[in-house]
Amino acid sequence: MKYNELSVVKNKNRTRAGRGISAGKGKTAGRGTKGQNSRTGGGVRIGFEGGQNPLNQRMPKLRGFTSHRPTIYEVKLSELPTSSKNVDNKILAEANLIPTEFVKVKIINTGNVSKALNIKLQAASASAISAIEKAGGTFIKVDIPKRTKKDNTKN
Repeated sequence: MKYNELSVVKNKNRTRAGRGISAGKGKTAGRGTKGQNSRTGGGVRIGFEGGQNPLNQRMPKLRGFTSHRPTIYEVKLSELPTSSKNVDNKILAEANLIPTEFVKVKIINTGNVSKALNIKLQAASASAISAIEKAGGTFIKVDIPKRTKKDNTKN
C-alpha cells in the first residue's frame, strides 16, 4: 500500500481530553500546568486586559441620537422656480433648494403662484395645493426618486 492509495477518513472520532495518560490527551488535558487558565471555569472575560483600563472604557461614549426618519425639506411656493412648467425633485436640486434629488420634499403655502405649474413631489400642504390649482397648475404626489448605481457616486 502506498501513501497516495490511502482513503481519506471522513469522520474521525473526537479525542476526549483528560481520560488517562495513555489516551493521548490525559493528565493536564492540553491546558498546561497550574494557573488560572488550567482550572475549570478559568480564564479571563472577553476584553479583559489584566487590570489595565480596557479599550471599550477608554473610548469616549457616543453622545446624541440619530433619527431613523428621513428629513423632510420644506420649500415655499414663492421659492419655486418658474423657469420651467414642470417642477420635481431634480429641478429643485438644480435650483439649490434641496441638497440632492433623493430627499423628501413638502411644498408649503407662503407667497403666491403667478404661473400654472405641474408639480410632482412627495407632499404639500392643503392650502398650497389649493393655491397651485387656483393658478391653473396641478399637484401629483410621487415617491422619493430611487438612486441608481450611477447616482451612488458622490459629486
